[in-house]
Amino acid sequence: MKDFIEGSEAVARAVCLCKPGVISAYPITPQTHIVEGLAQMVADGRLKSQFVNVESEHSAASVVLGAVAAGERVFTASSSQGLILMSEVIFNIAGMRMPVVLACVNRSLSAPINIWNDLQDSITLRDSGWVQLYAENNQEATDLIFQAYRLAEDSRALIPVMVCLDGYVLSHGFEVVDIPEEDKVAQFLPPFNPAEKLDTAHPKSFGLLAGPDYYLEIRHDLHQAVKGALTLIPEITADFKRIFGRDSGGLVESYRLEDAEMAIVSAGSVCGTIKDTVDALRAEGKKVGLLRIITYRPFPEEAILQALAKVPMVAILDKAVSLGATGPIYADLKAAFQGKPAKKISGYIAGLGGRDITPGTIREIFKQLAGPEVSNQFVGLKSSF
Repeated sequence: MKDFIEGSEAVARAVCLCKPGVISAYPITPQTHIVEGLAQMVADGRLKSQFVNVESEHSAASVVLGAVAAGERVFTASSSQGLILMSEVIFNIAGMRMPVVLACVNRSLSAPINIWNDLQDSITLRDSGWVQLYAENNQEATDLIFQAYRLAEDSRALIPVMVCLDGYVLSHGFEVVDIPEEDKVAQFLPPFNPAEKLDTAHPKSFGLLAGPDYYLEIRHDLHQAVKGALTLIPEITADFKRIFGRDSGGLVESYRLEDAEMAIVSAGSVCGTIKDTVDALRAEGKKVGLLRIITYRPFPEEAILQALAKVPMVAILDKAVSLGATGPIYADLKAAFQGKPAKKISGYIAGLGGRDITPGTIREIFKQLAGPEVSNQFVGLKSSF
């Protein structure tokens, strides 16, 4: 059913259709509308679930960790400082191979305090062992919720998944979103039936002490499991298209790259602006394109290498920065091309703290890309501050 709704409501409706048995979260801007909506659904009897109110995001993550270990499908959400407060438990969830799904409504990190959008919060936790999926629009944010549960709970994976959507731009933006019928969701997403769970009849423990003689092997196994998602995600997206009739999600999206001489690589809602600018530049005779990263962890190196193989000049637009180094996506992509045929690869950092990224910004990046190669060029800095 198509409806003109807020992004947060669309995500909440998707979560409701997945029927989690336990939901726990703490309100933080701009994530709050998602869990407010779910709490209302539980209160109204539309969702048979236990909504656990807690005193912090750390507690929310702990609640869903305990609940999924006991065999319940779970959901949580957060943003910015709240996600960072969760970080201790975020690492534990991955290390215990717990299939938790979390919606991260991306927002900048303090200090200074800033409630607007960039990707610094989720990108900071890129090494936690969670799969990270980045939505361009509200339809994709909705669809990725279903795919996240399917991936997390697959017996070949058993890894947590973070669905990332840009704060305000998507979470508070209204779009026409196709919310699928319950029977189609049931066809796509089977009931949660974990092989391993806490059970008094069959006692076991999770997350025990591991010394140097075991820790390395356990982390290697988690690393391999996360990398294994690179095979599972295309399989899941193909099944999603078969059932729901639309392409959504995946590893990367190529946009007008067939004969491109320049391309921008980025993630999130900014890719909509880049597509519009690419279309305008194409109309002016410029051979430009976009590679949109949907799956950032695991890093889809082979898909990226294949998509950009014939593009001689590549700009990475990061909405986050590894302070004292470069943009994170730039660093990953630069490493991927190490030892491959030479091409110009430049890194640009833009949009931090909600700074507007306009078609003019994108044109400026393409213009700069024709010049000397750069690694961490901040775009749009004021001349005086």
